[in-house]
Amino acid sequence: MPHSVSLITTIAAGLGLALVFGLIASRLKVPSIVGYLVAGMIIGPGTPGFVADVGLAGQLAEIGVMLLMFGVGLHLSMEELLSVRRIALPGAVVQILVATLLGIGVAKVWGWDLGAALVFGFALSVASTVVLLRALESRGILDSVEGRIAIGWLVVEDLACVLALVLLPPLATLLGGHAPAGAAADASLWKAVALTLAKVGLFVGLMLVVGKRVFPRLLFWVARTGSRELFTLCVIATAVCVAYGSAKLFDVSFALGAFFAGMMMRESEYAHRAADESLPLRDAFSVLFFVSVGMLFDPRVLVEYPVKVVLVIAIVMVGKTLGAVGLVLLLKYPLRTALTVGAALAQIGEFSFIVAVLGRSLGLLPPEGQSLILVGAIISIGLNPVVFSTVEPLLQWLKKRSALARRLAALEDATAQLPKTVDEARLVGQVVLVGYGRVGRRIAEALTDRKVPFVVAEMSRDAVATLREKGIPAVSGDASDPAALVQTHVAKAAMLVIATPDPVRARRMVEIARALNPAIEIVLRTHTEEEAELLRKENAGAVFMGEHELALAMAGHVLSRMEHPAAAGGGA
Repeated sequence: MPHSVSLITTIAAGLGLALVFGLIASRLKVPSIVGYLVAGMIIGPGTPGFVADVGLAGQLAEIGVMLLMFGVGLHLSMEELLSVRRIALPGAVVQILVATLLGIGVAKVWGWDLGAALVFGFALSVASTVVLLRALESRGILDSVEGRIAIGWLVVEDLACVLALVLLPPLATLLGGHAPAGAAADASLWKAVALTLAKVGLFVGLMLVVGKRVFPRLLFWVARTGSRELFTLCVIATAVCVAYGSAKLFDVSFALGAFFAGMMMRESEYAHRAADESLPLRDAFSVLFFVSVGMLFDPRVLVEYPVKVVLVIAIVMVGKTLGAVGLVLLLKYPLRTALTVGAALAQIGEFSFIVAVLGRSLGLLPPEGQSLILVGAIISIGLNPVVFSTVEPLLQWLKKRSALARRLAALEDATAQLPKTVDEARLVGQVVLVGYGRVGRRIAEALTDRKVPFVVAEMSRDAVATLREKGIPAVSGDASDPAALVQTHVAKAAMLVIATPDPVRARRMVEIARALNPAIEIVLRTHTEEEAELLRKENAGAVFMGEHELALAMAGHVLSRMEHPAAAGGGA
């Protein structure tokens, strides 16, 4: 036996107790996250008995953040991220300012100086990556409009944290703290800012130019070996190595580095398989993240500063939420979207810890401030699933009692239904095209060139608005929901083309379409041969794989069938 097994001990204790208390929480109808936090509290230094290695647990949690953000990148393209920039960028910036000002105001009432108040307020303004992603995934809305907005919001917050971590050291002496050890006496604030922006820009450019070409080819070469072990290793190694390298070379966070690596690897036709292969590890390490957060809990804070703890929770879970909801509504998004985004951001986590630790090391944040931030994170993380569960009941309650709420909720209906001005002739024998990403756009262009009528079903309200401006009939919503698919007039359509590579949702669309229109012809896409074979066995329709060549092949098949409906069809 080695002399030290602290790593194994920490993993064994963390996962073992997380399983026990996760099961107990589940039986009590409480979110399992609460069980994981309790497991961390039990093995943390704040409670008697065995104490695990807090430092090692924190590093394991960082791996969880890397894998989660990498997985999100595999599901989100740069185009989809940029599609929500008009709400995510201003929304995140304004929300950070509002929450920071609330934190500063409370801290000044407590008698803290400006430096401490500023660090404290900023730490309360940024949400946790892991908590937000787990909440979106558990509710199946990661790929929805709300999910994209929340993720885009998170990316902006991440960039703001990178900038804050660079600005704090040179500003420390001006804010009442001290310069970091080894810092140059003539360190220039503007030089530090310029260097940081240059590094971030270089990193993003390198990923878009080089990573976009290298990572998909790497995944293709490894997949050709036929080894599942090497394929999984390639996925995990890429996520961790790129995250580490980006932090060391470009000073961006592990999370942002892994996220961009995932987005670039999404260009590969094996991206869906990569997401599936890495899922077990992502789940395991995300559990260790919650355990590591629980280990930071010190129950004495609740006794010593009960009023201050309540105020911190109010800022994080009420102030931030109301601010986010108001901003989303001001940008003319539906009430449901505003409430969902607000609930997603009603917590703080790993970024807040990093800011608090730096503030303490620079002599800006008092020990009391760090303790309040940690307790605020633990309580808000534990309550976040509860906040999410209130979104739908609250929406219905508001709609029943407020005319304004009904008008705000009706914004969702504006794009969820076809305009009455659409020519009825275009809604008989048409193609229903689900998804307007890269594949869907190429199919739509081919249909337009041949003057084949079609209706688009797309989750993005912005994309639907753009399509309608071009005179193309389109509805917003999840096409796996019968109400959304009915709006496309699928009952009278000649063909359903599913251009999104989600087999679970695709199966639901096929079932709905055939129930409404038994004679409809169906064309769909997938990422893996296994999924394609399964869909063929289920007689789901003509199945295509890949992306670039796939778009052309699908478009050719659709045009051939629409121009010669009596001809025999088949899938690739």
